[in-house]
Amino acid sequence: MMQWQKLLTAGRFDPKKTHQSSDSQIRTESERDYDRIIFSAPFRNLQDKTQVFPLPEHDFVHTRLTHSLEVSSVGRTLGKSAGEYLLRKYPDLSQQGVQAAEIGAIVAAASLAHDIGNPPFGHAGETAISDFFRFHEYGQAWQKYVTPDQWEDLCHFEGNAQGFRMLVSQNNGLKLSYTTLAAFTKYPRLAHVFEADPQRRSQKKFGYYSDQVQDYGQLAQILGIENAPNGCYLRHPLAFLVEAADDICYSIIDLEDGCTLGLVSLEEVVELIAPILKERFDSDKLQTYTKQAQKLAILRAMAINQLIQEVVRAFEDNEEAMLAGEFDQALTSKIPSATALDVIAEVSVRKIYRSKLVLEKEAAGYQVLEGLLEVFSKALNHKFYQTDLYSGKDKSILRLLPEDFPLEGWDSSINPYPMLRFLMDFIAGMTDKYALNLYRRVKGISLPGA
Repeated sequence: MMQWQKLLTAGRFDPKKTHQSSDSQIRTESERDYDRIIFSAPFRNLQDKTQVFPLPEHDFVHTRLTHSLEVSSVGRTLGKSAGEYLLRKYPDLSQQGVQAAEIGAIVAAASLAHDIGNPPFGHAGETAISDFFRFHEYGQAWQKYVTPDQWEDLCHFEGNAQGFRMLVSQNNGLKLSYTTLAAFTKYPRLAHVFEADPQRRSQKKFGYYSDQVQDYGQLAQILGIENAPNGCYLRHPLAFLVEAADDICYSIIDLEDGCTLGLVSLEEVVELIAPILKERFDSDKLQTYTKQAQKLAILRAMAINQLIQEVVRAFEDNEEAMLAGEFDQALTSKIPSATALDVIAEVSVRKIYRSKLVLEKEAAGYQVLEGLLEVFSKALNHKFYQTDLYSGKDKSILRLLPEDFPLEGWDSSINPYPMLRFLMDFIAGMTDKYALNLYRRVKGISLPGA
């Protein structure tokens, strides 16, 4: 059974060291994590990455950056409330120097980073990258050179695993704390699992690539995170709160965005939110606000507040089962408002996520990412593996790669997986607009400066 004393072990992740103690500074470890994330280039790029509506033109529609900030705000409240409960239940944590505000800061930092690995064009971008390797001629060409585990990674691009890769990468220099990294990792398993357990929420997706197995293993050992029966790891309990903060925000705020863009009526939003607010819903008071934006804002604030309270109670009810590995479901599925959230999800899928506006721009995202992967993958393949096809066009294309891209030392006898990971780092790190502009240029649709 996992223990909070070890799950909250102080120190910063460094794959070259087995343990680092925390140094005393004005800021706590998790506060430093928050600052490092918010000032990092990958986080900054989220300002121009799709949340639901790609390349939004409306000022009030959310991007990945605004979504991440909101999830972090909700996560801080969830974490602090849960921390107060844990300190009452486990007085020894206070002697360890743990404070409720620090647990709130851990969840806030992990929530801030929760989408940092997402590629351009949202989930459509994840599918586009995966499908390139599964179906495209110049994606499939790499299969014979890599291991089965690595091929599973390539054919199943996952923003959560990409995010873990970015956070532990020495290039980004973040060196986050153990607890923030563990709370960030909602899916502590590889892509290639013989049989994932469908009853365990933490195995729905995967959270690290095959070349990060040792990294997560080191993290798990330090924090005392145990293995599930099929060889995957159990979740760190704070990861349930990060997931709940995300669930709360996208359920309510995507609905708000859908209404702002006219995809869902205000009357429908009221009808969907009222079951969450229950007796606190006051139709007459809502009518005192004259603007739609004001009505949406008050509904959003009240709904999020109610959901936070319900999630905290669900965490308290299931905390011991989390430590034992017996609870592995979304906390939002165990709250009184779970049915109301399911109804919101169904309406959002039907009227928002499958709206013409979203589908048209997702289709464009597929085209852009497949096109970029095609030209760069083909050029790399020709340079190192089918050298008789290497052309002047390939040389020009490769000059567009980042200066630190590893363009030396590859041939048909060397496993290209590390090189392909660098390529996906490059593509996944792009903003929507940069990806679109680069696609136009490499395809000859526009010229630089045009």
